[in-house]
Amino acid sequence: MSTLYDQAMEEMMTTIHEWFDEQEKRDDLESVVKRTTLQMGIFNDIVLDYKPGRTTVDSLDLGLDDDDVKSKQAGVFTEEEVRNEIGPKLVEVVQGRLDKLADTPLIDYRFTLRGKFPTTEGKLQLTLLEWINAEKRKLLLERIHTYVDKNLENSTYPTKPLESFFLTSHLLDPKLFPELDVAWTIRQYDRIQELNQGRPEALAEHRGEITSAVTAWAENQFLPQYYDVQSSPYRTNEYSLKPGATLESNVETQEGQHLDEPRKAQTSETQSIDLLLYAAVMILRFEPSYSKSKGVTFLELAKQLGSKRAARMMTEGSGTYAKDDIHVKTEEVECKANDVFALMTIHIRKEEAGAYQQALTFITHLLKQGFPKSYKIKLKSSVKQYLPIKGLAKSDTHRFFANALEYPELHPLLEEYAREAIQEFEFYEDTEGEKSCMPGSYATFGLGLVDEQYFPLVEYYMGEVDDEHQLIQDKFIAAFVEQQGVTAQAIPALVASLRRSTDSLKLKIQPELENEEILELLVRQIQELEHYEAERVLYPIFGKVEKLSTLARKAEGRRKELLMELLQAAEK
Repeated sequence: MSTLYDQAMEEMMTTIHEWFDEQEKRDDLESVVKRTTLQMGIFNDIVLDYKPGRTTVDSLDLGLDDDDVKSKQAGVFTEEEVRNEIGPKLVEVVQGRLDKLADTPLIDYRFTLRGKFPTTEGKLQLTLLEWINAEKRKLLLERIHTYVDKNLENSTYPTKPLESFFLTSHLLDPKLFPELDVAWTIRQYDRIQELNQGRPEALAEHRGEITSAVTAWAENQFLPQYYDVQSSPYRTNEYSLKPGATLESNVETQEGQHLDEPRKAQTSETQSIDLLLYAAVMILRFEPSYSKSKGVTFLELAKQLGSKRAARMMTEGSGTYAKDDIHVKTEEVECKANDVFALMTIHIRKEEAGAYQQALTFITHLLKQGFPKSYKIKLKSSVKQYLPIKGLAKSDTHRFFANALEYPELHPLLEEYAREAIQEFEFYEDTEGEKSCMPGSYATFGLGLVDEQYFPLVEYYMGEVDDEHQLIQDKFIAAFVEQQGVTAQAIPALVASLRRSTDSLKLKIQPELENEEILELLVRQIQELEHYEAERVLYPIFGKVEKLSTLARKAEGRRKELLMELLQAAEK
């Protein structure tokens, strides 16, 4: 045993030293921390994963093999040996390196050593060292408050995403702020968003940092106080409420009780719930559709803890929007919206253009205010109209827009809606799989089929399609060709659509391309594309490039020249 023990210790210590030695060789330490005053050092955490003969130390713990069968194989050491003998010796090694590097840019104001060990009782994961540099911590706190005062509370200028990357996490770091002031923290997050309005890409990046920080706080700090957390095979968290762990049992006082301490507790706990709800709203409003289930989960968990606000949000929405914006009732129509579930409920009381006009105005106005674009419509209407496109979901959302399209006077309003709704990586909530479609699909498809003035809308739509997760554009293209034909006006929209088509689409339009004027227009459009895009556009029409080559060889005159140009565009 002593030989195994000595070998294990030597392997782990050597691996630790090798990691530190490698980091000290870096020549970019000063430049990295000088990018912002909010970064005190580069590393604040390492994980030692002991596997005899292949031990690793890394600053990132991906946990990829934590559930692997091999990782559960028993080790030769007991948990007690790891905790009482091995752990302290490893801490001594790390502490020795930290003592020399504490004031360098390599090490942050805090540093954690965590370990993973196979033991006779199973895999053991534990924190071995939590170290804090008091001087760096003090300096960082001063810098945080200076930054907030100068760059947020008393500034009108946009901020930098890198600053938000650090600040958003710092404000929720219990080592920096043991007493969390939720209202103040939320105010800073909101201020970051206010200062970056009008810069969509930067604003999205800032919001991503905020959402990431509050989500990490919810999952790693707040919820584990009340819930037992298990990771599912899909690496999502599953929560089981701990016995007696409700908001009421933790914070509410008995009637007539005037003790100060319980009232302080109530303030602290309800503030924390407010931050959990803030995290839920950020996810629901700004994250992609595949992330929104986590926001709903946060609301459900808050409701389980006794939060009346969470319960109200689940029935009435997040409270982000004015009541007049989320509920409209007239003689013609009644519209309600709940952003928590990304749901719009529309009751058409009178089947006439005015009702659909009011409903479209209601929807578009909310989308412009930031309502989730991956929404769905619950429709109450006596009319069941659908677009003449096979393969679309027969949903209420589809039916609403198909009904509205029956009124030509509403077509400009439908275009306005579509341009507001269209957004890559978003999908109507009531579609999935092969029928998934981007918001704005039904309005765009319907308009594209009825009037050439909306061909530019079709081009815009196709430029945003996430063709890795949406297939229904093929269905539209087939219907578009059948309805509009292959005309000079239709060619740009057709090419834009074919750039997003799949290999399963086949178009029988070669007879139309016998017209040399039409063929030449197609050539001009194709020549503007990269060769792989040209090949993609041409495949549904001609099949593989070899077939187009054969066709070109057999052609004569101007047609031969044009087909050769198509071939060159696909092969260049």
